[in-house]
Amino acid sequence: MEDSKPKSLNFLEEIIQQNLASGQYSQGIFTRFPPEPNGYLHIGHAKSICLNFGLALKFGGKTNLRFDDTNPITEETEYVEAIKKDVSWLGFTWENELYASNYFEQLYQFAVDLIKKSLAYVDDSTAEQIAAQKGTPTSVGTESPYRNRTVDENLTLFKEMRDGIHADGAKVLRAKIDMAHANMHMRDPLMYRIRHVAHHRTGNNWCIYPMYDFAHGQSDSIEGITHSICTLEFDVHRPLYDWFIDKLSIFPTHQYEFARLNLSHTVMSKRKLLQLVNEKIVNGWDDPRMPTISGLRRRGYTAASIRNFCERIGVAKRDNLIDLSLLEFCIREDLNKSADRVMAVLDPVKLVITNYPEDQVEELAIENNPEDPESGSRSVPFSKDLYIERDDFMLDPPKKFFRLGPDLMVRLKGAYIIKCESFDLNEDGSVQTIYATHFPNSKSGSDTSEIHVKGTIHWVSIPHAVEAEIRSFDRLLIVEDASELGDDFMKFINPESIQIIEKAFVERSLRSATVNKAVQFIRKGYYCLDPDASPEKLVFNRTVTLKDTWAKEQNK
Repeated sequence: MEDSKPKSLNFLEEIIQQNLASGQYSQGIFTRFPPEPNGYLHIGHAKSICLNFGLALKFGGKTNLRFDDTNPITEETEYVEAIKKDVSWLGFTWENELYASNYFEQLYQFAVDLIKKSLAYVDDSTAEQIAAQKGTPTSVGTESPYRNRTVDENLTLFKEMRDGIHADGAKVLRAKIDMAHANMHMRDPLMYRIRHVAHHRTGNNWCIYPMYDFAHGQSDSIEGITHSICTLEFDVHRPLYDWFIDKLSIFPTHQYEFARLNLSHTVMSKRKLLQLVNEKIVNGWDDPRMPTISGLRRRGYTAASIRNFCERIGVAKRDNLIDLSLLEFCIREDLNKSADRVMAVLDPVKLVITNYPEDQVEELAIENNPEDPESGSRSVPFSKDLYIERDDFMLDPPKKFFRLGPDLMVRLKGAYIIKCESFDLNEDGSVQTIYATHFPNSKSGSDTSEIHVKGTIHWVSIPHAVEAEIRSFDRLLIVEDASELGDDFMKFINPESIQIIEKAFVERSLRSATVNKAVQFIRKGYYCLDPDASPEKLVFNRTVTLKDTWAKEQNK
């Protein structure tokens, strides 16, 4: 019987519920997901996506997808399209597709307004000088020599910045707040910088671009965002967020912070992920070892499993490290219900059934998924010559080895019970061919042999086997927590993060495998067809093993 106790609300849900109960947002809540298009989204962004869209769905609100495209040096249209694809694939629909660049003129006028109020000034100081002026957390800053320029002078210089008269770095626009403020972000922060770089949407129309802290809150306000939800590192930015909105007297949106997702054995920084791509440690942003949404999708993760993962980890106010095994649990749970069971032999050794008719082929009906009665069955060919897994046979098996060995019996999945009679060895002592006899009355589903065996192994008929390449993936890093590694993280790349079997054999039905449909290789794990595959060459990626072998290996 399911627990009927209502699920407790997280702290953001409690805030929204209180807001609505007080009548504060009679028009409903409005959230936004605001990625910068300077890379592909990763699993941490998935948490933010699920949170922002999920809150709006729960409370009858709406969510904008807004691109924070204020840095033309790092941003590209490729990333915009990839982000849109990822959000849609996760199952969410945005109310409006917007860009911070939509507001460049309005943001410029906001800046002019602050200059006219003597709350902003043009500074000729260098980046190094400005950093020195800021002081330290334990010592107050010093005012810029340009801080007390007149309003008219600042208006003229700011217009010159916009008109492209000054070079990159020659001038910046700063807010005039308090150089002795305890919060370093409030010590006359930068609002605009000069960058003579073409923008992916506005081209060369602009050569000054707003800083994140000036663009973010004002964009929220322009859109009427009621709950601006950010990760925890932005809590120290909130006073500045509020200051701009207050001084501009615009829509009073409010920022709330939640703990970002830190996942074990990987990096969650777009800058570091880009480094992995650029240095060809991985094969692109969608490499299945990457924590990107596109990488997880290519590996075989489902949108439902990622949403479930984000739901399970919850929403907290303190950062913590989530073990990768929880994400793997979520995909196993999902695929166990939906994935067809098929047979694939990854390390083949030949098995000959000596008493089976030479030219006979049986089409065996084998169920697709025992967890899904509606999944039906498929036809699998059975013949005299088979491939089985090499480790399913031992020359000198221990007492409780319930697979195949000299004089041992085992059931072939969906077929017959066989008994090993003999074998041939290669010069190096490895097994070349296994010879066995089958019991004709022991066929699965109509077994009248009265023979009982404890083991069942999978197989593939050699005349009907389809050759395939198998790619298996492991943790990207050999250390659990990469948060303290800094730029040294490259030293901890797992040298065995990818392993490739160039010649495995899979059953005939997998000729019709599709990229978006996962299967379970019986006794091996869950796999999906890679986009690299072709009718001439099947390529499968291992999504996840059937059990968590990593923890066992680490505890040896």
